[in-house]
Amino acid sequence: MRKQLLQNPVFAMAVEQFDSVAAFLNLSEDLSERCKWPKRLITVTVPIRRDDGRTEVFFGHRVQHHLTRGPVKGGLRYHPSVTLGEIAALAMWMNWKCALMDLPYGGGKGGISCDPRRMSPGELERLTRRYTMEMIPFISPETDVMAPDMGTNEQTMGWIADTYSTHAGHLVPAIVTGKPLTLQGSKGRVQATGYGVAFCACKSLEKLGVSVQGATAVLQGFGNVGSHAAATFAAHGVHVTGVSDVLGAIWNDRGLNLPQLRDHVAATGSVVGFAEAEPIDAAQLLCQPCDILAPCALDRAITGDNAAKLRCKILAEGANGPTTPEADRILDRRGDVLVIPDILCNAGGVTVSYFEWVQNLQRFQWEEQDVISKLEVILAKAMAKVGDFAQRHRLSNRMAAQALAIKTVADSKAARGMFP
Repeated sequence: MRKQLLQNPVFAMAVEQFDSVAAFLNLSEDLSERCKWPKRLITVTVPIRRDDGRTEVFFGHRVQHHLTRGPVKGGLRYHPSVTLGEIAALAMWMNWKCALMDLPYGGGKGGISCDPRRMSPGELERLTRRYTMEMIPFISPETDVMAPDMGTNEQTMGWIADTYSTHAGHLVPAIVTGKPLTLQGSKGRVQATGYGVAFCACKSLEKLGVSVQGATAVLQGFGNVGSHAAATFAAHGVHVTGVSDVLGAIWNDRGLNLPQLRDHVAATGSVVGFAEAEPIDAAQLLCQPCDILAPCALDRAITGDNAAKLRCKILAEGANGPTTPEADRILDRRGDVLVIPDILCNAGGVTVSYFEWVQNLQRFQWEEQDVISKLEVILAKAMAKVGDFAQRHRLSNRMAAQALAIKTVADSKAARGMFP
């Protein structure tokens, strides 16, 4: 299994990052090995009846990286490229993210290899409910709490909550986060990840002495994260000049009209064809001049091939693992791009998921302003902590963030010891 995981490029990338940090922290080999490898790797078959009467079997995964600091927390994604290795890498990054934000969680991630765009709502519901039933032996509010991710949404979480609650015999709202408000979801959860990306990027502009008002931003991805990051940028006076999605990219150097773009996407399903912008090659979009570049889609978007060509002041990582180690080394040598690493930049989602979980356990709902205010306090504290550690040890922001996170996990494991 170890060899199989390492053959996956995304997991190999996460391990390379971990090994560099473990060497910096001088972790003992036994503690390093315990922190690196996931506790559980679960793969299940998910057979469903398609609308045309056929039975089709999908493969679903769930990886629980560690439960040392609390239940694992992490999204569930539906995408054709889902593999166990990718899910294991995402669970590892989520483990670090929760530790960096000082949340009482370990890292988890799940996924089903499917194309949700080619499935009806009924098929997606049957897929979700069957996957949930297969996972029931391994999940609970104190073991594993899922959330939306790529290809899933609050309705998906509603189906999971209902399936689990039906099995339990009573409503268990804390089994998932990112639920509809009518099922005790949290106000502010939908926009939390994108809001956090924009918040961190704008704070970083201020740190560089660049005016937020009138700054420019380019976003790769216009799903939940990218669209809410764009809206938050606009609210702070930042002009979003370029956006891409899986079908193409658009550009307007005067700034995109975001309300009209959202209407266009709602009507057509893509940013492509938006009348108030020019089409542009998606790869070229990443290299356009801007103050903020925010990759908010898939992993490994910034590579050794394009890192030297970036023309941004800030790289705000809305996606998980968007920058390869080779690209990191190029950006470190350049020294003119401030990188906000993924485990900090996109941590708004899991932070507000934590708030939702707490509200569910307390049976008490917070107002949206309370949620956003608490989120900003935690993000600002984490940014300051990472910046200070990076400066004191002359490290990149990524190395600093990962070192703080991995040390937190390692210290927890050392304190608990190892059961014989």
